[in-house]
Amino acid sequence: MSSFSIEGWCKPSGAEQSTPIEHIEFYLNGDDHRHLEQAEEQLQQGHAKEVMVEVDLDTLDLHLPVGYGPLADCKLRVYLREDDQRGQFHLVGHRLNDGSLIYSNAVLIDQLM
Repeated sequence: MSSFSIEGWCKPSGAEQSTPIEHIEFYLNGDDHRHLEQAEEQLQQGHAKEVMVEVDLDTLDLHLPVGYGPLADCKLRVYLREDDQRGQFHLVGHRLNDGSLIYSNAVLIDQLM
């Protein structure tokens, strides 16, 4: 459905700032897209600030830059932009060897096709 090669970030435990990393590559299928749309609708109807969407690592086809994987967990964080209430998501997870937060830049859900 949608392949991504998007800038990523790493925030080590206890660090104040994230540092950029090379591109994170992953693939979202039709089920992932539907789950993202459902999460966006849930946020628009409720009062939650975010929804974490589970991903199937077998179909995600995740590729991280050398030295940044594997991840202990991996989810899609969905939230609404404050200015127009449009849903956005980004990939988040924690590096297995040290727990550093690894995440991608955000993408608008309605840009998925």
